[in-house]
Amino acid sequence: MRRKVFDMLASVGGVVMVIVLVVAGSLLMVGYNFANNYVHTQLAQQQITFPPAAAFAHPKAGSEITPSMIPSVSQYAGQQLLTGPQAQVYANDFIAVHLQQIGGGKSYAQLSSEAMNLPKGSAAYTAAEAKAQTVFQGTTLRGLLLEAYGFSLIATIAFWCGIAAFALAAMLAVLVILGFAHARRVNEDEELLVHHGPPATVVTA
Repeated sequence: MRRKVFDMLASVGGVVMVIVLVVAGSLLMVGYNFANNYVHTQLAQQQITFPPAAAFAHPKAGSEITPSMIPSVSQYAGQQLLTGPQAQVYANDFIAVHLQQIGGGKSYAQLSSEAMNLPKGSAAYTAAEAKAQTVFQGTTLRGLLLEAYGFSLIATIAFWCGIAAFALAAMLAVLVILGFAHARRVNEDEELLVHHGPPATVVTA
């Protein structure tokens, strides 16, 4: 094959790859913007605000603010919950702690089952049912927040993959330009160098 033909074919293939990478990067960015805006909108509708900074001044086990919340929850003190990372912290380090305090580590199904075994209408049943409902609501909210965090994580991955696609497209575009430039300088009759191995040795008996 002639060298000029090879350079042109390789360059045209490179152009196709550049187009594919640009399209892929654009789609990833669209996905990122959609997921990011979706998470922000859904979280904003919840109207959740972290406790104010003053609440973290005297943390106490069993209270609204426990010592375990200081490293993570306190960094968002007073802020409205609007992002995936905030949702993860609120779900795992705030709600989960209170669910542990209220339900003693038991799930809604376990607490509900215990309440059902108590005499209906009794004070014990009313208290157990209220505890089960509180844990159910907290668990539901925690699940929704963690789902939002999952979407935000997908959005972040899409963003960086889009950046990588654009970067690869840019590098490949430079190579394509160099390829076309080289093809213009190559002599029409120049052939690709073909490596021939050493001649075979004939062994006679």
